[in-house]
Amino acid sequence: MEPSTVTFISARATKWSYKESLAGRFESALRETKLSKYIKPKEAVAVKTHFGSEGAHRVVRPLFIRKVVQSIRDKKGKPFVTDTFRMKGLEYLQVANENGINEHACGAPVLLADGIFGNDNVSVPSGKLQGEVLVASAIHDVPAMAVLTHFKGHVNAGIGGAIKNLAMGGLAGSSRNHDWKHGRGGMHSHHMEGVVTWDQEKCSLCDQCVEVCPLEACSFENELFYFHQKKCWRCGRCVRVCPEGALDLPFDEELFHQGLAEASRAVLSTFKKNKILYVNFLLEIQPECDCMPAADVPVIQDLGILISDDLVAVDQASLDLLRKSPPLPDSAAEDKEIKKGEDVMLRLNEIDGQKHIDAAFELGLGNKEYALINK
Repeated sequence: MEPSTVTFISARATKWSYKESLAGRFESALRETKLSKYIKPKEAVAVKTHFGSEGAHRVVRPLFIRKVVQSIRDKKGKPFVTDTFRMKGLEYLQVANENGINEHACGAPVLLADGIFGNDNVSVPSGKLQGEVLVASAIHDVPAMAVLTHFKGHVNAGIGGAIKNLAMGGLAGSSRNHDWKHGRGGMHSHHMEGVVTWDQEKCSLCDQCVEVCPLEACSFENELFYFHQKKCWRCGRCVRVCPEGALDLPFDEELFHQGLAEASRAVLSTFKKNKILYVNFLLEIQPECDCMPAADVPVIQDLGILISDDLVAVDQASLDLLRKSPPLPDSAAEDKEIKKGEDVMLRLNEIDGQKHIDAAFELGLGNKEYALINK
């Protein structure tokens, strides 16, 4: 197999010129990408990104989203900017607007791919773990897509790259009958009941779990914890933020990585070949996902932007660049005493993101061998 091509635009700006700025060189690289290979005139094109959360501001900047939107318009495509239901839909659209992701800033309509209630989806065969998954209907139906990913850490996946963006961001949270097992939550609790358990003796009743839950699926009544199974889609945020370790949710790392790969394959199966372009932003590389209600300082210096039509290659190249980069001081990396030469994301999250890249490669979703073209 020939190496896949991955274009790299360094974040360094060594000349005081717009053409030499990151935005200018990104614009130039998009022109050279020849988007007409991926989209046809009058064809709808999803620009898939992450809207962030209230307090999580380190998402892909609207400036860069607009560059992609305009490049699609230049080829007579009809772009729309989208994500899937991660909190109550109307609230999520408001969060997007506060983060600058709106039609005025991005140059295209902004909508939720699975609707404002998260119920608009299509069941698609996935693999041996979930059997089928619920692909957001607008992503299922659209003929072409640009996947814009803020590359960062992730508590379950180790890294949050294009594979994770496609696998989890391309799925609905649950079906109309609250079947979380075939939504993105099913990846967290394969072959398990997926029930959040509470240790009363450890709990300090701080309410952080209640505050972080996007669906009001947990609550306290008379100082007792209540977990609403039908509301919950097993994202694990409550467990993540509990300072006392009083909450637990069954999680199998190996199955989770495999589930990411299988869900990615399911989303890709709804597109014809050469209809998706991946853009990874290695900027403001924080330790945690943009879905959390805060954004910590970057743990690695801004590196740049990667462009490829190979899902596996773009994530492999991104991870390789991170592995070569020293940790930043006064960050979570310094808190863990991570030294230069160590794998920062692996040390931070104690989960190896390479595993789901390998799993995606084994499923034939792309090539781990790549040629990095510097722009």
